[in-house]
Amino acid sequence: MDNKNLILAINPGSTSTKIAVFHDGICIEVENLSHSNEEISKYTCIYQQKDMRTDTIMTWLKEKDISLEKLKAVVGRGGLLRPMPGGTYLVTEAMLKDLQEGIQGQHASNLGGIIAYDIAEPLNIPAFIVDPVAVDEIEDVARISGMPEITRKSLVHALNIKATSRKVCDKINKDMKTCSFIVAHLGGGISIVPLQYGRIIDVNNANEEGPFSPERSGGLPAGDLVRLCFSGKYSYDDIKKKIMGRGGLIGYLGTNDGRVINKRIQSGDRGAELIYKALAYQISKEIASMATVLRGKVDRIVLTGGLAYDKLLTQWIEERVSFIAPVEVFPGENEMESLAQGAERVLKQQEEAKIYENEVYINGKKF
Repeated sequence: MDNKNLILAINPGSTSTKIAVFHDGICIEVENLSHSNEEISKYTCIYQQKDMRTDTIMTWLKEKDISLEKLKAVVGRGGLLRPMPGGTYLVTEAMLKDLQEGIQGQHASNLGGIIAYDIAEPLNIPAFIVDPVAVDEIEDVARISGMPEITRKSLVHALNIKATSRKVCDKINKDMKTCSFIVAHLGGGISIVPLQYGRIIDVNNANEEGPFSPERSGGLPAGDLVRLCFSGKYSYDDIKKKIMGRGGLIGYLGTNDGRVINKRIQSGDRGAELIYKALAYQISKEIASMATVLRGKVDRIVLTGGLAYDKLLTQWIEERVSFIAPVEVFPGENEMESLAQGAERVLKQQEEAKIYENEVYINGKKF
């Protein structure tokens, strides 16, 4: 291999750091580096884990005999930054500051750009992030919630949604700038978006809105939720966990594993079948509602994410929504590949790297 022809992709999770090395778009090494709860518990904030995780990555690279001198770029999973358009971003001082602070919240993915920069900077090569969850391209009319004190916001599985949309465009031989898709990312959280000419113009906030998911409650009847909050039975943290972590399939069935639920359905568990059908029903309703955003002009409906491997679930969804547009199923989250592809597009000058702004205003509010 020639010198400087590798891309290192880094995706930090709560108790692991997934890393992969790509050569000419092909993954040649991949590993999920686990961090014990004992190790993680030593740190009082996400940023303090930076050196530990970086050292673990460097040790792995050495064990795999991957020379740092062969890296042409390092790309990290984007974190909870300020609202920003989609694309591949150069990691800058302004971005590092906001990632460390956790401008929209603390999450392990905030370390992606930080660690990428720490590895890349001494090598004098670029560090990137690609389509972070903070991607915000939604239209102003979509920000109105119905209560002046609350603005709808965009937190979305943008990385996989945009990468999968490119694959669909390749399949149907069209340019994404001319296509209108509804894309449903079906994972631990569910994001359903109308993607118009490459822009995510609306989205359900997967933490708080839309269909329930394996671990999240989704949108709830507001009055009943208020009564539950003030019933005296639950603390603030209890309610948060019911909404995110113990909601959805976990709350109803005690598992977030579609394979387990399928086995229960096959064994005659009608209760499990009802809840799983309700999941497909709510996903289908959200897809249909996003068709109105596109005024019914939908080229494809795209199902992706981990749950898209489940043929029973995707079949139930397709039966309800195929009247809107043909359905394409691209299972998996493909995060590492998507990160590397984003960096590669910039390096090959197929697109220009974006520069992160440290001041963003939405509806007059400064982020």
